[in-house]
Amino acid sequence: MINDMNPEDIVGEFKEVSLDLYDSISRKILYTDIETPYPDGKLIVSTTTLKGIITHVNPSFIRMSGFTEEELIGAPHSILRHADMPPAAFKDLWDTVLKGDKWQGFVKNLRKYGGFYWVKATVIPNVRQGEVVGFTSVRRKPSRTKVNECVALYPTMF
Repeated sequence: MINDMNPEDIVGEFKEVSLDLYDSISRKILYTDIETPYPDGKLIVSTTTLKGIITHVNPSFIRMSGFTEEELIGAPHSILRHADMPPAAFKDLWDTVLKGDKWQGFVKNLRKYGGFYWVKATVIPNVRQGEVVGFTSVRRKPSRTKVNECVALYPTMF
């Protein structure tokens, strides 16, 4: 289950948009221009089901997202979907991992409080007895050069 965001939860002035997410989910998101820098030396790790439902998160994921573990477990990973992310990026991700291949890319993630953070993401299919049963995503700090390239490129992909 994924709920619309509440204005009371947002820190600072915000914009509002409705996003169509994976699996026919629609969500109203509220977002700001407040970036949370990715901390040095930390990895954000999560695992999901085949449909992208979160089954595990590490403490770095909880800290960066601003959500509690209870809010994250059982939620679609798209709870972090930022309005600035082009749908083509996620189509490529899903097309790649559902074939059993590893995907890498740069993602602007939405925080619970409306801000954002950038990651370099690697999504790996979890294969059991020859079948993809879920996914593990490991995120690390991206270079500012790559983030700046994405800031310029992503608006052209809508």
